[in-house]
Amino acid sequence: MMIRVLGMMSGTSLDGVDAAMIETDGIRIGGFGRSGYRAYSDNEAAVLHAALGHWHGDAGVEDAAEISVVSHAALAADFPEAELIGYHGQTLAHDPQGRGTHQAGDGAALARLTDRPVVWDFRSEDVRQGGEGAPLAPFFHWACAEWAIAQGYLPAEPVAFLNLGGVGNITWTDPSASAPEAPGACIAFDTGPANAPINDLMRSRLHRERDEGGRLASSGQIDHAILTEFLRHPYFERPPPKSLDRDQFSGLSQAVSHLTDADAAATLVAALAGSVAVGLRWLPSAPAVLLVCGGGRHNIAIMEALRAELPTRVQPVESAGLDGDMLEAQAFGWLAARVLQGLPTSGPMTTGVPAPVCGGRISHSR
Repeated sequence: MMIRVLGMMSGTSLDGVDAAMIETDGIRIGGFGRSGYRAYSDNEAAVLHAALGHWHGDAGVEDAAEISVVSHAALAADFPEAELIGYHGQTLAHDPQGRGTHQAGDGAALARLTDRPVVWDFRSEDVRQGGEGAPLAPFFHWACAEWAIAQGYLPAEPVAFLNLGGVGNITWTDPSASAPEAPGACIAFDTGPANAPINDLMRSRLHRERDEGGRLASSGQIDHAILTEFLRHPYFERPPPKSLDRDQFSGLSQAVSHLTDADAAATLVAALAGSVAVGLRWLPSAPAVLLVCGGGRHNIAIMEALRAELPTRVQPVESAGLDGDMLEAQAFGWLAARVLQGLPTSGPMTTGVPAPVCGGRISHSR
Protein backbone atom coordinates (compact mmCIF):
# COMPACT_ATOMS: atom_id res chain seq x y z
CA MET A 1 0.00 0.00 0.00
CA MET A 2 1.33 3.42 -0.95
CA ILE A 3 1.80 5.84 1.95
CA ARG A 4 2.87 9.48 2.17
CA VAL A 5 6.32 9.74 3.76
CA LEU A 6 8.40 12.78 4.67
CA GLY A 7 12.10 12.12 4.19
CA MET A 8 14.50 14.42 6.04
CA MET A 9 18.23 14.83 5.56
CA SER A 10 21.03 16.98 6.94
CA GLY A 11 24.30 16.15 5.25
CA THR A 12 27.94 16.66 6.14
CA SER A 13 27.98 20.02 4.35
CA LEU A 14 26.10 21.26 7.48
CA ASP A 15 24.14 23.95 5.67
CA GLY A 16 20.63 22.96 6.78
CA VAL A 17 17.80 20.42 6.66
CA ASP A 18 16.13 19.15 3.48
CA ALA A 19 12.61 17.69 3.62
CA ALA A 20 10.70 16.04 0.78
CA MET A 21 7.44 14.14 0.42
CA ILE A 22 7.32 10.85 -1.45
CA GLU A 23 4.49 8.43 -2.06
CA THR A 24 5.75 4.86 -1.91
CA ASP A 25 5.20 1.33 -0.66
CA GLY A 26 8.94 0.93 -0.07
CA ILE A 27 9.33 -0.84 -3.42
CA ARG A 28 8.02 1.41 -6.17
CA ILE A 29 7.81 5.18 -6.33
CA GLY A 30 4.19 6.26 -6.66
CA GLY A 31 4.97 9.95 -6.94
CA PHE A 32 6.94 12.86 -5.56
CA GLY A 33 5.43 15.64 -3.46
CA ARG A 34 6.47 19.05 -2.29
CA SER A 35 9.71 19.82 -0.50
CA GLY A 36 11.19 22.32 1.93
CA TYR A 37 14.44 23.53 3.42
CA ARG A 38 15.49 25.04 6.74
CA ALA A 39 18.93 26.64 6.89
CA TYR A 40 20.97 26.39 10.06
CA SER A 41 21.69 29.66 11.82
CA ASP A 42 25.33 30.65 12.19
CA ASN A 43 25.22 29.55 15.83
CA GLU A 44 23.61 26.19 15.01
CA ALA A 45 26.16 25.54 12.26
CA ALA A 46 29.00 26.42 14.65
CA VAL A 47 27.74 23.93 17.26
CA LEU A 48 27.41 21.19 14.65
CA HIS A 49 30.87 21.88 13.22
CA ALA A 50 32.37 21.77 16.72
CA ALA A 51 30.83 18.32 17.28
CA LEU A 52 32.21 16.78 14.08
CA GLY A 53 34.39 13.76 14.78
CA HIS A 54 32.88 13.25 18.23
CA TRP A 55 31.00 10.29 19.69
CA HIS A 56 28.20 9.69 22.16
CA GLY A 57 29.08 11.20 25.51
CA ASP A 58 31.70 13.62 24.16
CA ALA A 59 31.44 17.32 24.93
CA GLY A 60 29.15 19.18 22.55
CA VAL A 61 27.41 16.11 21.15
CA GLU A 62 24.25 16.50 23.22
CA ASP A 63 23.88 20.11 22.03
CA ALA A 64 24.35 19.02 18.42
CA ALA A 65 21.73 16.28 18.82
CA GLU A 66 19.23 18.75 20.27
CA ILE A 67 19.76 21.15 17.37
CA SER A 68 19.19 18.28 14.95
CA VAL A 69 15.91 17.21 16.55
CA VAL A 70 14.50 20.71 17.07
CA SER A 71 15.40 21.91 13.57
CA HIS A 72 13.89 18.83 11.94
CA ALA A 73 10.72 19.10 14.05
CA ALA A 74 10.31 22.75 13.03
CA LEU A 75 10.49 21.85 9.34
CA ALA A 76 8.30 18.76 9.71
CA ALA A 77 5.52 20.98 11.05
CA ASP A 78 5.14 22.34 7.51
CA PHE A 79 4.15 18.86 6.26
CA PRO A 80 1.00 17.81 8.14
CA GLU A 81 0.10 15.38 5.35
CA ALA A 82 3.04 13.07 6.18
CA GLU A 83 1.97 9.73 7.65
CA LEU A 84 5.55 8.69 8.44
CA ILE A 85 8.90 10.48 8.81
CA GLY A 86 12.30 9.17 7.74
CA TYR A 87 14.94 10.91 9.87
CA HIS A 88 18.62 10.44 9.05
CA GLY A 89 20.03 12.48 11.93
CA GLN A 90 23.34 14.34 11.74
CA THR A 91 26.44 12.30 10.99
CA LEU A 92 29.21 13.39 13.34
CA ALA A 93 31.60 10.44 12.99
CA HIS A 94 31.88 7.36 10.82
CA ASP A 95 34.40 4.60 11.56
CA PRO A 96 32.76 1.32 10.50
CA GLN A 97 35.88 -0.77 11.08
CA GLY A 98 36.43 0.74 14.52
CA ARG A 99 34.00 2.64 16.74
CA GLY A 100 31.04 2.33 14.39
CA THR A 101 28.91 5.15 13.04
CA HIS A 102 27.37 8.12 14.85
CA GLN A 103 24.32 10.03 13.69
CA ALA A 104 23.31 12.51 16.38
CA GLY A 105 19.62 13.00 17.07
CA ASP A 106 16.98 11.01 18.92
CA GLY A 107 14.22 9.76 16.61
CA ALA A 108 11.99 8.98 19.58
CA ALA A 109 12.15 12.63 20.64
CA LEU A 110 11.34 13.70 17.08
CA ALA A 111 8.32 11.36 17.05
CA ARG A 112 7.02 12.98 20.24
CA LEU A 113 7.54 16.50 18.89
CA THR A 114 5.89 15.79 15.54
CA ASP A 115 3.21 13.38 16.81
CA ARG A 116 4.04 10.96 14.00
CA PRO A 117 5.99 7.70 13.73
CA VAL A 118 9.65 8.17 12.87
CA VAL A 119 12.09 5.72 11.30
CA TRP A 120 15.68 6.55 12.24
CA ASP A 121 19.16 5.15 13.03
CA PHE A 122 19.38 3.70 9.53
CA ARG A 123 23.10 2.84 9.57
CA SER A 124 23.90 1.12 12.87
CA GLU A 125 22.48 -2.33 12.12
CA ASP A 126 24.40 -2.53 8.85
CA VAL A 127 27.65 -1.73 10.71
CA ARG A 128 26.80 -4.22 13.47
CA GLN A 129 26.45 -6.92 10.85
CA GLY A 130 29.83 -6.11 9.29
CA GLY A 131 28.91 -3.52 6.65
CA GLU A 132 30.27 -0.05 6.03
CA GLY A 133 26.94 1.59 6.93
CA ALA A 134 27.21 3.78 3.83
CA PRO A 135 26.17 4.74 1.27
CA LEU A 136 22.48 4.10 1.91
CA ALA A 137 20.86 5.83 -1.08
CA PRO A 138 21.76 3.14 -3.69
CA PHE A 139 18.61 1.03 -3.31
CA PHE A 140 16.59 4.23 -3.79
CA HIS A 141 18.66 5.07 -6.86
CA TRP A 142 17.56 1.72 -8.31
CA ALA A 143 13.93 2.71 -7.70
CA CYS A 144 14.57 6.14 -9.26
CA ALA A 145 16.08 4.57 -12.39
CA GLU A 146 13.08 2.25 -12.71
CA TRP A 147 10.72 5.23 -12.27
CA ALA A 148 12.61 7.40 -14.79
CA ILE A 149 12.56 4.62 -17.41
CA ALA A 150 8.81 4.17 -16.93
CA GLN A 151 8.35 7.92 -17.36
CA GLY A 152 10.40 7.93 -20.56
CA TYR A 153 13.34 9.95 -19.22
CA LEU A 154 15.98 7.20 -19.42
CA PRO A 155 16.81 4.28 -21.72
CA ALA A 156 16.34 0.81 -20.25
CA GLU A 157 20.06 0.45 -19.57
CA PRO A 158 22.35 0.60 -16.53
CA VAL A 159 22.83 4.15 -15.26
CA ALA A 160 24.93 5.68 -12.50
CA PHE A 161 24.09 8.29 -9.89
CA LEU A 162 26.83 10.51 -8.47
CA ASN A 163 25.83 12.29 -5.28
CA LEU A 164 28.04 15.25 -4.42
CA GLY A 165 27.42 16.22 -0.82
CA GLY A 166 30.17 16.66 1.73
CA VAL A 167 31.54 13.32 0.50
CA GLY A 168 30.96 11.94 -2.99
CA ASN A 169 29.30 8.58 -3.60
CA ILE A 170 28.40 6.72 -6.74
CA THR A 171 25.76 4.08 -7.50
CA TRP A 172 25.79 1.92 -10.62
CA THR A 173 22.40 0.34 -11.00
CA ASP A 174 20.74 -2.11 -13.37
CA PRO A 175 17.01 -1.28 -13.30
CA SER A 176 16.13 -4.52 -15.11
CA ALA A 177 16.92 -6.45 -11.90
CA SER A 178 13.95 -7.77 -9.94
CA ALA A 179 14.82 -5.83 -6.76
CA PRO A 180 17.63 -3.56 -5.54
CA GLU A 181 19.02 -6.31 -3.30
CA ALA A 182 19.13 -8.82 -6.20
CA PRO A 183 22.61 -9.90 -7.33
CA GLY A 184 23.96 -7.45 -9.90
CA ALA A 185 21.30 -4.81 -9.28
CA CYS A 186 23.52 -2.23 -7.55
CA ILE A 187 27.12 -1.48 -6.78
CA ALA A 188 27.95 1.59 -4.72
CA PHE A 189 30.78 3.25 -2.81
CA ASP A 190 32.10 6.60 -1.65
CA THR A 191 34.32 8.12 -4.33
CA GLY A 192 36.22 10.64 -2.21
CA PRO A 193 35.89 14.16 -0.83
CA ALA A 194 33.32 16.34 -2.59
CA ASN A 195 31.92 19.64 -1.29
CA ALA A 196 33.24 19.42 2.28
CA PRO A 197 36.84 20.61 1.67
CA ILE A 198 35.66 23.30 -0.78
CA ASN A 199 33.06 24.59 1.68
CA ASP A 200 35.57 24.49 4.53
CA LEU A 201 38.01 26.49 2.43
CA MET A 202 35.39 29.13 1.64
CA ARG A 203 34.26 29.33 5.24
CA SER A 204 37.72 29.63 6.77
CA ARG A 205 39.21 32.04 4.22
CA LEU A 206 36.33 34.09 2.86
CA HIS A 207 33.55 33.57 5.44
CA ARG A 208 31.22 32.22 2.76
CA GLU A 209 29.27 28.98 2.84
CA ARG A 210 30.30 27.78 -0.64
CA ASP A 211 31.98 28.72 -3.91
CA GLU A 212 28.77 29.95 -5.53
CA GLY A 213 28.53 28.57 -9.05
CA GLY A 214 32.21 27.58 -8.92
CA ARG A 215 33.29 31.08 -9.84
CA LEU A 216 36.38 31.09 -7.62
CA ALA A 217 37.57 27.65 -8.76
CA SER A 218 37.04 28.60 -12.40
CA SER A 219 39.49 31.49 -12.00
CA GLY A 220 42.25 29.39 -10.44
CA GLN A 221 45.05 27.08 -11.60
CA ILE A 222 45.33 23.43 -10.57
CA ASP A 223 48.39 22.39 -8.59
CA HIS A 224 49.08 19.11 -10.39
CA ALA A 225 51.70 17.95 -7.88
CA ILE A 226 49.11 18.09 -5.08
CA LEU A 227 46.55 16.36 -7.31
CA THR A 228 48.97 13.55 -8.21
CA GLU A 229 49.85 12.94 -4.57
CA PHE A 230 46.19 12.97 -3.57
CA LEU A 231 45.31 10.29 -6.13
CA ARG A 232 48.02 8.03 -4.69
CA HIS A 233 45.99 7.65 -1.49
CA PRO A 234 45.49 3.92 -0.73
CA TYR A 235 41.72 4.41 -0.48
CA PHE A 236 41.49 4.57 -4.26
CA GLU A 237 43.08 1.13 -4.61
CA ARG A 238 40.58 -0.52 -2.27
CA PRO A 239 37.81 -2.37 -4.11
CA PRO A 240 34.24 -1.44 -3.14
CA PRO A 241 32.12 -1.48 -1.13
CA LYS A 242 33.89 1.22 0.88
CA SER A 243 32.94 4.41 2.68
CA LEU A 244 34.52 7.54 4.07
CA ASP A 245 34.28 9.85 7.04
CA ARG A 246 33.85 13.52 6.15
CA ASP A 247 37.38 14.42 7.31
CA GLN A 248 39.24 11.29 6.23
CA PHE A 249 41.06 13.32 3.57
CA SER A 250 41.95 16.24 5.84
CA GLY A 251 45.48 16.09 4.43
CA LEU A 252 44.14 17.45 1.16
CA SER A 253 42.98 20.65 2.84
CA GLN A 254 46.38 20.98 4.50
CA ALA A 255 48.12 20.43 1.16
CA VAL A 256 46.35 23.39 -0.49
CA SER A 257 46.76 25.70 2.52
CA HIS A 258 49.67 27.60 0.92
CA LEU A 259 47.86 28.20 -2.39
CA THR A 260 45.89 31.29 -3.30
CA ASP A 261 42.13 31.10 -2.72
CA ALA A 262 41.41 30.52 -6.41
CA ASP A 263 44.17 27.97 -6.94
CA ALA A 264 43.18 26.07 -3.79
CA ALA A 265 39.55 25.90 -4.95
CA ALA A 266 40.58 24.80 -8.45
CA THR A 267 42.80 22.06 -7.03
CA LEU A 268 40.05 20.79 -4.73
CA VAL A 269 37.64 20.63 -7.67
CA ALA A 270 40.22 18.68 -9.69
CA ALA A 271 40.66 16.29 -6.76
CA LEU A 272 36.91 15.69 -6.67
CA ALA A 273 36.74 14.93 -10.40
CA GLY A 274 39.90 12.84 -10.30
CA SER A 275 38.59 10.67 -7.49
CA VAL A 276 35.38 10.00 -9.45
CA ALA A 277 37.41 9.13 -12.56
CA VAL A 278 39.53 6.55 -10.76
CA GLY A 279 36.40 5.17 -9.11
CA LEU A 280 34.81 4.32 -12.49
CA ARG A 281 37.23 1.39 -12.83
CA TRP A 282 35.19 -0.50 -10.22
CA LEU A 283 31.89 -0.30 -12.12
CA PRO A 284 30.65 -3.47 -13.91
CA SER A 285 30.13 -1.57 -17.18
CA ALA A 286 30.06 1.97 -18.49
CA PRO A 287 26.74 3.58 -17.56
CA ALA A 288 24.51 5.03 -20.27
CA VAL A 289 24.66 8.31 -18.34
CA LEU A 290 26.11 9.60 -15.08
CA LEU A 291 23.39 11.56 -13.25
CA VAL A 292 24.80 14.12 -10.83
CA CYS A 293 22.82 15.05 -7.73
CA GLY A 294 23.54 16.94 -4.53
CA GLY A 295 24.82 20.48 -4.14
CA GLY A 296 27.93 19.89 -6.24
CA ARG A 297 25.96 19.86 -9.49
CA HIS A 298 25.32 23.62 -9.05
CA ASN A 299 29.07 24.25 -9.24
CA ILE A 300 29.91 24.88 -12.90
CA ALA A 301 33.61 24.22 -12.30
CA ILE A 302 32.79 20.77 -10.88
CA MET A 303 30.47 19.84 -13.73
CA GLU A 304 33.03 20.97 -16.33
CA ALA A 305 35.77 19.00 -14.59
CA LEU A 306 33.64 15.86 -14.50
CA ARG A 307 32.79 16.16 -18.20
CA ALA A 308 36.48 16.63 -19.02
CA GLU A 309 37.63 13.67 -16.91
CA LEU A 310 34.94 11.04 -17.44
CA PRO A 311 34.42 8.84 -20.51
CA THR A 312 30.64 8.89 -20.20
CA ARG A 313 27.80 11.39 -20.57
CA VAL A 314 27.46 13.59 -17.46
CA GLN A 315 24.11 15.24 -16.77
CA PRO A 316 22.39 16.82 -13.78
CA VAL A 317 19.81 14.42 -12.38
CA GLU A 318 17.03 16.79 -13.44
CA SER A 319 17.52 15.44 -16.97
CA ALA A 320 15.89 12.25 -15.63
CA GLY A 321 12.94 14.14 -14.14
CA LEU A 322 14.35 14.04 -10.60
CA ASP A 323 15.11 16.74 -8.03
CA GLY A 324 18.83 16.74 -7.30
CA ASP A 325 18.48 18.97 -4.26
CA MET A 326 16.01 16.64 -2.57
CA LEU A 327 17.06 13.20 -3.75
CA GLU A 328 18.72 12.25 -0.45
CA ALA A 329 15.76 13.45 1.60
CA GLN A 330 13.45 11.48 -0.68
CA ALA A 331 15.74 8.48 -0.27
CA PHE A 332 15.25 8.41 3.49
CA GLY A 333 11.50 8.70 3.03
CA TRP A 334 11.58 5.70 0.68
CA LEU A 335 13.90 3.80 3.04
CA ALA A 336 11.58 4.56 5.97
CA ALA A 337 8.74 2.88 4.09
CA ARG A 338 11.01 -0.13 3.45
CA VAL A 339 11.85 -0.40 7.15
CA LEU A 340 8.14 -0.34 7.93
CA GLN A 341 7.73 -3.32 5.56
CA GLY A 342 10.82 -5.14 6.88
CA LEU A 343 12.55 -4.93 3.48
CA PRO A 344 16.34 -4.68 2.98
CA THR A 345 17.90 -1.21 3.01
CA SER A 346 21.46 -2.28 2.12
CA GLY A 347 23.31 -5.28 0.76
CA PRO A 348 26.69 -6.85 0.00
CA MET A 349 27.45 -4.70 -3.06
CA THR A 350 26.40 -1.39 -1.55
CA THR A 351 27.83 -1.48 1.99
CA GLY A 352 29.68 -4.81 2.11
CA VAL A 353 27.32 -6.30 4.70
CA PRO A 354 27.43 -10.12 4.33
CA ALA A 355 23.72 -10.41 3.46
CA PRO A 356 20.93 -7.91 2.75
CA VAL A 357 19.90 -6.18 5.96
CA CYS A 358 16.94 -4.05 7.06
CA GLY A 359 18.36 -1.19 9.13
CA GLY A 360 16.51 1.49 11.02
CA ARG A 361 14.45 1.79 14.17
CA ILE A 362 10.79 2.76 14.39
CA SER A 363 9.65 5.14 17.15
CA HIS A 364 5.99 5.94 17.67
CA SER A 365 4.70 9.25 18.96
CA ARG A 366 3.05 7.62 21.96
